[in-house]
Amino acid sequence: MSVVVVYESMFGNTRAVALAVAEGLAPFGVVVTANVNDPRAKEATRSADLLVLGGPTHVHGMTRPESRKEAITWASDASKHLSLEPSTPGMGVREWIKDLDLVPALCAAFDTRADKAHILTGAASGHIEHALTKRGSRTVISPESFLVSRDNTLEEGELDRARDWGVSVGKAMEQFIHH
Repeated sequence: MSVVVVYESMFGNTRAVALAVAEGLAPFGVVVTANVNDPRAKEATRSADLLVLGGPTHVHGMTRPESRKEAITWASDASKHLSLEPSTPGMGVREWIKDLDLVPALCAAFDTRADKAHILTGAASGHIEHALTKRGSRTVISPESFLVSRDNTLEEGELDRARDWGVSVGKAMEQFIHH
């Protein structure tokens, strides 16, 4: 099976989760991991059986150009101790999905969000899943959120949880393919 894990990341947390998810998926086939701004992401997606797509939650959903600009402003504030990913600024998950010429038959979505009540933060993953299914892809597993602390680091255990979720995604993919 061919799996592509594509992510958008501002400060590195979503990238770290994507890499952990890819580790969990490794036993299930060839896994390519790429940032939305890497040309390999679209190329790998064209031939993938499954697309796992994730991004940070901004203002209850997927990032927008305005929220990405705000993240850049946060990173310029030395008191916040934030470092931008090399691919920032750039395209976000929202624009990347709209720009896809071919969406794989199967998908799964994840996000990173603040460690607060879901009702207060929202979750980009549900919006990502909706955008992919609207384009014709079928979800293999419920969207998942991975939590980030106030100091913008992943909460303890989240990378292990991401690996485990990757295994669950792989098992769910196999169920879809074998039925």
